[in-house]
Amino acid sequence: MEILGIDIGGTGIKGALVDTETGQLTTERYRLRTPQPSKPKKVVKTVAKIVKHFDWQGPVGCGFPSVVKGGVIRTAANISNKWLGVNGEEALEDATGCDVVVINDADAAAIAEMRFGAGRDQDGVVLLVTLGTGIGTAVFVNGNLLPNTELGHIEIKGKDAEKRAAEIVRKKKGLSWKKWGKRLKKYLRTMESLIWPDLIIIGGGVSKKHNKFFRYLKTEAPVVPAQMRNEAGIIGAALAAAERLEAD
Repeated sequence: MEILGIDIGGTGIKGALVDTETGQLTTERYRLRTPQPSKPKKVVKTVAKIVKHFDWQGPVGCGFPSVVKGGVIRTAANISNKWLGVNGEEALEDATGCDVVVINDADAAAIAEMRFGAGRDQDGVVLLVTLGTGIGTAVFVNGNLLPNTELGHIEIKGKDAEKRAAEIVRKKKGLSWKKWGKRLKKYLRTMESLIWPDLIIIGGGVSKKHNKFFRYLKTEAPVVPAQMRNEAGIIGAALAAAERLEAD
């Protein structure tokens, strides 16, 4: 089955057609900048442009940087708070004319990793951490997703964890890989004390530079880089839409 997957991020919105049987993109990715401020009308209009770019009229899966309950946007850490309470699925369906499934963006990336990437065939508790504008998390237990975990917002040393250890913090503050790695280690060790994962997967664009900071991540659970890289959110969103279609 071919489905359009779209990944809405803090700085970019990208999409591609996905073969949900193989996890492969069947087109080149198409990316537009995330409008600033990222208010609903502007973001919806941008997503509609991506759908139009592919001349697409089928189902769409969309990863969104928020807790999503029944299609409704419930949090707004890295997007405009004008999204709070908005039914994202209905807004996108009205703008595109397509059937749309909206899920948390970290959950989308994790679905792809667990199906086709570093978490494939992994039992037990798997924690996926995406590092970018914020810290996204997803938790799987024996292959089953616990949706909408927001563990990037736990408090460490009096601060929201992602304000200390997100990848954008390293860039903005000019932190060395060692200093940032130690901050990330503190975060991961805190996660271990709370949920005791059997495997930790590090995703986000910075995961391709894992050789620069993994040496500083002293954890009990093995830490591995995500394999799906920047395509994970697109692929996972498409997979989520496929699962909804099958369930319906």
